[in-house]
Amino acid sequence: MTAARRAAATTSAIALAALFTAVAAPPAAADTIRDRQWGLLALRAEEAWGTTQGDGVTVAVLDTGVDATHPDLTGQVQGGTDLVGMGAGRGDRAWARHGTAMASIIAGHGHGPDRSQGVLGIAPHARILPVRVILEEGDPGRAQARDSKSGALAEGIRWAADHGADVINLSLGDDSDTAHHEAAEDEAVQYALGKGVVVVASSGNGGERGDHTSYPAAYPGVIAVAAVDRQGHKAAFSTRHWYASVSAPGVDVVIADPDRAYYEGWGTSAAAAFVSGAVALVKAAHPGLSPAQIKKLLEDTATDRPAGGRDDSRGRGTVDPVAAIQAADGLRPEPAAPAPVAAGRQYFGAGPDPVRPPERRARLGAGAAAAGGAVLLVLAGVLARRPRAARRDRVG
Repeated sequence: MTAARRAAATTSAIALAALFTAVAAPPAAADTIRDRQWGLLALRAEEAWGTTQGDGVTVAVLDTGVDATHPDLTGQVQGGTDLVGMGAGRGDRAWARHGTAMASIIAGHGHGPDRSQGVLGIAPHARILPVRVILEEGDPGRAQARDSKSGALAEGIRWAADHGADVINLSLGDDSDTAHHEAAEDEAVQYALGKGVVVVASSGNGGERGDHTSYPAAYPGVIAVAAVDRQGHKAAFSTRHWYASVSAPGVDVVIADPDRAYYEGWGTSAAAAFVSGAVALVKAAHPGLSPAQIKKLLEDTATDRPAGGRDDSRGRGTVDPVAAIQAADGLRPEPAAPAPVAAGRQYFGAGPDPVRPPERRARLGAGAAAAGGAVLLVLAGVLARRPRAARRDRVG
């Protein structure tokens, strides 16, 4: 790719950004494409495929859409949904580029004789469930979507959890100066986790712009992924932050495009897609593991660990699906949501003082007091049933 023309363009919409920048390149021979897929070698993909290739696992790609007709994805893409409902359509240049790229990293199966051409994903037998929640840069509907579709991400997470997703890939994020916690998004993530769905997100591309917190990566329970280069070093653009779980390849990553060309690109989007594929491999081999177990498993088995075991740049180190699959052999599946544990005793400390029998004067007023209390309870119930004023979703 030494003759590549760099066309840096950040894909964004709805106060979210797809964290990947493609690099245009001339057509390449099949063996050249495979030779450039260094991420598969770094993650020991072929060794993992000796156990599983992701069969039976569905990865929801919440993004700009996915081209189900791409030769590297045919047969892998399920019927999804479009929660934006405006902007570019199939065949337009500003449609499904980022989403197709992420799907190819996760579950590309190549094409041609013996599938020797095109892109291979980390979990080539996994299924893709496309959920359109953002728009590409240059999409004619982008400005309108900012005003009317800012809740699409939260809605998409819940939709995916309710429609068969085992893993949710969020190769997107908001790390702008105004980025902040959104209750609806956080609650949607917790809803998905509670249903046993693993949630993976990009850590952010703000490593050279202040390392601002990126959402949804910072929500509890999410596997937040930083990007590393071929040497395993933190990519300069990759956000350093407390929520980083693990890292994965995010530089010079080969991806498929709806225009049937192949590109190289960089971003924590690609790193998140690699980890979503790695999760698909683990879930295919050990389907009963909970999201919390899988997150801890990936962290505990990561390679090239930072000094001290973790840092904000790379989390626990580079994800290693082979080691995770092997380590999971010794785990007993746990419920997705923690089961409540009974208290050891009724009260903390000594408990309340014993109740003394009421005096005669107090007994005379008991009926009136009880009646008053009943009225208060009824009023509280009525007030609780009054509809609240509608809250307008945040506009990005």
